[in-house]
Amino acid sequence: MTNVEEMTEETTSEERPSRPENCDAPDTRPLQEIIDNLPYGAVVLVGAAILWMGAGAGVWRWLAPALFIAYGVAGTVWIMAFICPYCHFYDTRLCPCGYGRIAPKLRARQGPDGFARQFRRHIPVIVPLWFIPLVAGIVFLVNAFSWLLLVLVVLFAVNAFVVLPLVSREYGCARCPQKDACPWMAKCRS
Repeated sequence: MTNVEEMTEETTSEERPSRPENCDAPDTRPLQEIIDNLPYGAVVLVGAAILWMGAGAGVWRWLAPALFIAYGVAGTVWIMAFICPYCHFYDTRLCPCGYGRIAPKLRARQGPDGFARQFRRHIPVIVPLWFIPLVAGIVFLVNAFSWLLLVLVVLFAVNAFVVLPLVSREYGCARCPQKDACPWMAKCRS
């Protein structure tokens, strides 16, 4: 029995998403979902650490990282609400990051035809997550150099601009049936 077939009895066969054609993506398991989400989580947590270290004393030392973490969480919810409903993996266990099982709780399926358009439209919402800590970290380093802060900024940059794209491209996106229509994968191939 496949994971798609293991869905609740309440879902009729007409409502139940089918496994996309030519899909050799494995059914995901919690460990795989963790692996796929670790780089993004590290972007958020290391970014918050950079903001915490550089913000100095006072209310900003706690408010800046808290707002950044809230933005990271909100970005994930945004993706689930505005991109996932257009994905072939919506409401299945085939989604490498696990969002496909959470998204139905936020929004109904919209159909996979609009995936590329939705991706282009909504990914820019989370792009600042990659630049806020980097720019802030450089400013903080110029104002008051710290080896620990430098290590965090370098760690952040390597994770955000090397590890996360590599994990996405080689693991999460590698077997996606929408990769040919995906703006991210088209950019990776060029």
